Amino acid sequence: MAYKILSTHRIPLEGMNLSQREFEITAPEKKHFSREELLERIADYDVLIPVFGFSIDRELIERGKKLQLIANFGVGYNNIDVEQATRQGIMVTNTPAMVIEPTAELAFSLLLALSRRVCELNHKLKNREPVQWEVMANLGHTLQDKTVGIIGMGNIGKDFALKARAFGMHILYYTRTPLDLTDEKTYGARRATLEELLSQSDVISLHTPLTEKTHHMLNEEAFRMMKPGAFIINTARGAVIEEKALVAALQNGQLGGAGLDVFEFEPQITQELLGMDNVVLTPHIGTANYETRKAMAGETAVNISEYFKGNTPPNLINPEVKNNS
Repeated sequence: MAYKILSTHRIPLEGMNLSQREFEITAPEKKHFSREELLERIADYDVLIPVFGFSIDRELIERGKKLQLIANFGVGYNNIDVEQATRQGIMVTNTPAMVIEPTAELAFSLLLALSRRVCELNHKLKNREPVQWEVMANLGHTLQDKTVGIIGMGNIGKDFALKARAFGMHILYYTRTPLDLTDEKTYGARRATLEELLSQSDVISLHTPLTEKTHHMLNEEAFRMMKPGAFIINTARGAVIEEKALVAALQNGQLGGAGLDVFEFEPQITQELLGMDNVVLTPHIGTANYETRKAMAGETAVNISEYFKGNTPPNLINPEVKNNS
């Protein structure tokens, strides 16, 4: 009998390449199942594939009487009650490898758009708003010789650092575990305290997971430490920034602008951000390209197939749970 897999969202199933004789996959016809639909279905399934911020809480997990594996489609898993899954002996995996390049690429895209005012001027031209065609009009900022502070120097932070270095930027980083000297040389990066990074950086890019310690890491106090006119880029998690304080810092000129792919109350966006020319917004598209979505499906499939072969999945989040398949 085939193992039953339930996906919360439509994903590129052709990228999973799982044998139909071994696995039976159920996915929604529309964008995603509702919470009520998941609660009705989940008891019959061996594997759950949650996507992005869809909350997989204690109640849902408890309903999954047959669940053996929660194979998250994405790298961030703060949407999953991992403690409850662990109590029930359910392994939890994610897809960290395939999100690195596209997320760093988007972060740098936001920085370029912000520093050269691309979105602002594009909007004005398309909407036939007055635009000056003068030598000293529409001025932005070059990135060369600017200092970028990277908060979170994991794989995505490192990839972003390589891109920043290619543009001639100086790189500071803040993370719990320092890079070794060889890596620091490779990325041209110097470790700093958070206070040093905030006060010395022209650009701050967030690449840290959302935890109790990083929640509202950038708040009113942190913004006051920053260089006047500094830029903020966030492709990590929205709640790392206290959005109310961010709006205030943008309004009073302490910050020069922000490029945001994630939001504190996602999918709701703080209203003031929508009307600011010096803010570039995207709807959580860090990995939203055809190639990456298919690759993420493949990485999810590897976690699933390795589990049912009796092996430890390569991207296991809760290693205290043993494979009982």
